[in-house]
Amino acid sequence: MCGIIGVVGKSEVASALYDALTVLQHRGQDAAGIATIDGSRLRLHKGNGLVQDVFQREHMLALRGTVGIGHCRYPTAGSEGSNEAQPLYVNSPYGIALGHNGNLVNTDTLRREMFEDDRRHINTDSDSEFLLNVLAHEMQIQERMALSSDHIFKAVAGVHHRCIGGYAVVSLVLGYGLLAFRDPHGIRPLVLGERDTPDGKEYAVASESVAFDILGFRLLRDVRPGEGILITLDGELHTRQCAEPVSHAPCIFEYVYLARPDSMIEDVSVYKARLRMGERLAAKIERLKPGHGIDSVIPIPDTARTAASSLAQALGVPMREGFVKNRYIGRTFIMPGQSERVKSVRRKLNAIDLEFRNKNVLLVDDSIVRGTTSRQIIQMAREAGASRVYFASAAPPVRYPNIYGIDMPTAAELVAHGRSEEEIEKLLGADWLVYQDLADLIASIAEGNDNLDAFDTSCFSGEYVTGVEPTYLDELEFSRSDEAKDRRRQAS
Repeated sequence: MCGIIGVVGKSEVASALYDALTVLQHRGQDAAGIATIDGSRLRLHKGNGLVQDVFQREHMLALRGTVGIGHCRYPTAGSEGSNEAQPLYVNSPYGIALGHNGNLVNTDTLRREMFEDDRRHINTDSDSEFLLNVLAHEMQIQERMALSSDHIFKAVAGVHHRCIGGYAVVSLVLGYGLLAFRDPHGIRPLVLGERDTPDGKEYAVASESVAFDILGFRLLRDVRPGEGILITLDGELHTRQCAEPVSHAPCIFEYVYLARPDSMIEDVSVYKARLRMGERLAAKIERLKPGHGIDSVIPIPDTARTAASSLAQALGVPMREGFVKNRYIGRTFIMPGQSERVKSVRRKLNAIDLEFRNKNVLLVDDSIVRGTTSRQIIQMAREAGASRVYFASAAPPVRYPNIYGIDMPTAAELVAHGRSEEEIEKLLGADWLVYQDLADLIASIAEGNDNLDAFDTSCFSGEYVTGVEPTYLDELEFSRSDEAKDRRRQAS
């Protein structure tokens, strides 16, 4: 998962891009980059680390221009080296820079096509490089000295025809402006915003609407699945549907964990969706364990807090803050390796003993992925003196890899894969474990938008909306396991 932002302004945009990336930092902590158009030049700075570490004053001063894009990265494909930090750039045709959130599932086919037919060499394993070069090739075959919006949208249609997976893209085309588009299923999120200035309208596109809040942009709408958005250098907005209609299936895990609660995705408040998750989970607890004997509900900071609050209210049980979070430790879910995840849990959380001592506590988390954090947190609650430790997940069991840009690559690393809920309960060390039902999760989100009738639920259901080649998941497990990532880090 990654965060992307693009702005076409009437004044310098580098500082706006920087500010937007800081509020999208939760989507990627590995690397960050900004590219701007400065006349006939592309200005680019990127590197490994958090946004605040990558950009210093001299870098920001050099990023001149009124049009630009930004990216913060967590790698689900390729290596963790700075050479794959984004935006990526190709100088032909015209000069194109690109930032991407998501993952392609047909890169083997694309690599062969690009070498044999397009005569383009792919130098890394990053699927963003594939997207960049496919877009560049599709623009090249327009055979025009001067592109029109029609030519550019034809190029986007070519990308949709060739690339399979979940992707949201922001790009700069020198001499023309900012181009953004979203995969035909709308799996990865992308929103469009605007603001008024004395000199005219400014436009922005971003992974989440929260980026607009800090910049003072109004959320206009979500970019439609398969739609292309072109904003010219002089601020004209052009849109076109560039792919044939297919099932609209946004990623359900955005609402569970990835997105900030103050974001709107598909015209649904992430915050309210999580409140409804808590209410439905409480109803399930009352059905299964009517005499639950829970003394307090304790959320796992931070993403579970919203669901835990509504769950506690529905159960008529007080919610207590039983864990204090060290905010200088990153999200364990996107830590680069299992050893780092294990070490970071106790660095990140500290138990308040008084909230556990001699109590039956219900710990609530947004989801359980590898189980590393959950197992250690349950042990911490016991060490703090809890009489009984129940554990509730606001999401169903994560049993299958996510192939559309979330780092759940290896089935063997998922605690729920091939296990019953009773087996997971025992493995985690909980006195009782309860998961959200998938139907209730879907209803919690769809209630916010009557037009939403399908989601990508692949990590829960194993059903992949784009389809997947029979050998793809095996290849994914080989290339993206923690062991494989450790080998790449050691070799770099």
